[in-house]
Amino acid sequence: MDNSGKKKVLLIDDDEMHLTTAELYLKDDYEIFKAKSGEDALNRLNNNEFVPDVVLLDIVMPGMSGWEVFKKIRTGPLKNVPIAFLTTENAQSEKDRATKLGAADYITKPFNMTLLKSKVKDILSKKK
Repeated sequence: MDNSGKKKVLLIDDDEMHLTTAELYLKDDYEIFKAKSGEDALNRLNNNEFVPDVVLLDIVMPGMSGWEVFKKIRTGPLKNVPIAFLTTENAQSEKDRATKLGAADYITKPFNMTLLKSKVKDILSKKK
């Protein structure tokens, strides 16, 4: 068990480059967990491998979409964990959908380090 006291961030994205980039930006401040698919993330969460403090979730993934993953997390024991979409989907309709569902934020790729760090910090500061 890691006793670093760092908050845990779960990154869910099918693109290895995006996972690696986000991890590099965040690993100094947070403990990072990565999943390359929604199914992988849900399996790990259901097996209680870790409890994230925040989830950064891609929308467009093969198999289970980010929308489906979001809904499954929201109906399980981790329903109160803040989830932010981190995606290339930049349409206002997608942002509106995320807001209606109760997403903590909607961050579009490509993102920069300063923005990503500040968004994660802001989400965690609002967490109950």
